[in-house]
Amino acid sequence: MIIQNLSSQKPFITKDGSQIRSILDRTNAPVQNQSLAEASLAPEQTTEPHFHKKSEELYFILEGEGVLSIGGESRPVSTGDCALIPPGSLHSIRAVSPLRFLCCCAPPYSHEDTFLS
Repeated sequence: MIIQNLSSQKPFITKDGSQIRSILDRTNAPVQNQSLAEASLAPEQTTEPHFHKKSEELYFILEGEGVLSIGGESRPVSTGDCALIPPGSLHSIRAVSPLRFLCCCAPPYSHEDTFLS
């Protein structure tokens, strides 16, 4: 049985500029098909527009408000919202207030599958 606690995970900065703490992924568990991480953005911080050729992503907003842009369409997001980001879709998220969200990627997140526009 594999159980990881968020508080024991060290944060790192992804290629898109967000601060991430991996909850379960290939770096800390024998995960093969997905990854789960917590991302945090300060007010007015925006991730670099990017896409993943292989990974499908889900963003689940835990706290705060932001604006999510996917494929040229932008919409406000807030606590409780969940968004699907298909593979190949250019996307970014801007925090309106302190923003904390879960990122689930399948296959697992990798820097090699992250392409900045």
